[in-house]
Amino acid sequence: MKNKLYLVFLCLSVFCQTSLKAQNTHSDNGINIFCNPLIFADVPDMSMLRVGDTYYMSSTTMHMSPGVPIMKSKDIVNWKLVNYAYGILDDVDEMNLDHGKSTYGKGSWASCLRYHNGTYYVSTFAQTTNKTYIYTTKDIEKGPWKVSSFTPAYHDHTIFFDDDNRIYMIYGTGKLRIVELKDDLSGVKEGTEQVLIENASAPSGPVGLPAEGSQLFKIKGKYYLFNITWPRGGMRTVIVHRADKITGPYEGKVALQDKGVAQGGLIDTPEGNWYAYLFRDFGSVGRIPYLVPVKWEEGWPILGVEGKVPETLNLPVSKGLIPGIIESDEFDRKKGDPVLPLVWQWNHNPDNKFWSVTQRKGYLRLTTGRIDNTFLEARNTLTQRTFGPKCTGSTSIDVSKMKEGDFAGLSLLQKKYGLVGVKLENGAKSIVMVNAESGIPVEIQRVPLLQKNVYLKAECDFTDRSDIAHFFYSLDNKSWIPIGKQLKMEYLLAHFMGYRFGLFNYATKETGGYVDFDWFRIDAGLKTQL
Repeated sequence: MKNKLYLVFLCLSVFCQTSLKAQNTHSDNGINIFCNPLIFADVPDMSMLRVGDTYYMSSTTMHMSPGVPIMKSKDIVNWKLVNYAYGILDDVDEMNLDHGKSTYGKGSWASCLRYHNGTYYVSTFAQTTNKTYIYTTKDIEKGPWKVSSFTPAYHDHTIFFDDDNRIYMIYGTGKLRIVELKDDLSGVKEGTEQVLIENASAPSGPVGLPAEGSQLFKIKGKYYLFNITWPRGGMRTVIVHRADKITGPYEGKVALQDKGVAQGGLIDTPEGNWYAYLFRDFGSVGRIPYLVPVKWEEGWPILGVEGKVPETLNLPVSKGLIPGIIESDEFDRKKGDPVLPLVWQWNHNPDNKFWSVTQRKGYLRLTTGRIDNTFLEARNTLTQRTFGPKCTGSTSIDVSKMKEGDFAGLSLLQKKYGLVGVKLENGAKSIVMVNAESGIPVEIQRVPLLQKNVYLKAECDFTDRSDIAHFFYSLDNKSWIPIGKQLKMEYLLAHFMGYRFGLFNYATKETGGYVDFDWFRIDAGLKTQL
């Protein structure tokens, strides 16, 4: 019997390893299996809660607008974007890409999602403004949201409503602190700040990254504080502290050290099963979520199976990320449709005067409103996530109304970006591929363009962290021609985000030119033969 069970486990393991290279979950040949990762796309710093039979999750998108995405699931596996906590974080030069300033890799960081007495709370913080923000709503899916903000920015905090209705915030790195908030959430109560844990990293030994990413839970009268740390020479590690009182004293231990899967918290199902939601650095696609089973022993949460992150779990099969997290867009809008589906986010705050989906029916129009020198300075780049293990994004663009010096097209956005698009220089249009993998944008190839419509494509391969992208163009949407050279993608902390597809148009000489995108289509896998 043991040999049979071992063979079943071995088969499932091989199945999921193959699945990870093809698609992270499968329903194939009659086999329904959930396979980690939960979401093979950049969804870091998750905070999760359950209200009745419905799960909600928030995440980090930093400099993107709108920000702090809210996702919903009925089975903890299949997620759909349902809202954002804010449209813009703040109206400042850094968020607006104004006056040579930006907030790449900053903006709003790790959020905390809570539900208390019929109200949903999302709190976050921003180095950009040195503020802590708390958003509240009665309807997490439709809003509206109210916001209160105060200084300073409390790093990687967890907000917590205790049974006596007092509101606390735990924050910091290494040395963790606790402070009590005012009842109206307008700031902290003076004189309440104190050190909670002198060295929260201690259970993991000498560290390079001190303990951070606090998330606090109260279960059966005890307080459990989750943190991430990174021991020197080791990997990202989950640390859990517990106490009988919120103010301590706390005792801590290493809860998980496998594959670098760490940072997150606890969630239970209506049936009483427990999981940890955590993420893993996975190269240029970003930080991808995992689910890890939890059992309880002597009042401690025990993560994983014999200390390891399992590849399979007894959970529903995933239906894929399309259209819940990622989605194609034909830019056709019917009455009552949102102007932009929630899968889209702008790179920094948009200037709403210079984009439209109504000026030409069935098209996204991007109009230049100022002069920019480089792609990363350009405003109104519309983005959505890439995803693994392989994906393709393509678009159709009408470039007939460009002006001298304009550059418009399809991007893979990170600091070391790649572009394929159309430039208008000296009165002539060319299809151009730009590669910035060296840290400096270099034009690799250009091809004359003698028609007003062109089709552009980018393909990404994240299999085994190969992190390779190729660009293509077509004149008829049938025959695709490679252009430039492959882009070696690299996840850099300067942007702190997985690569994103982007639609862009910016001016280098004069303003007022525009391009019309007919559609953007996204697919799993690679679609073009090199």
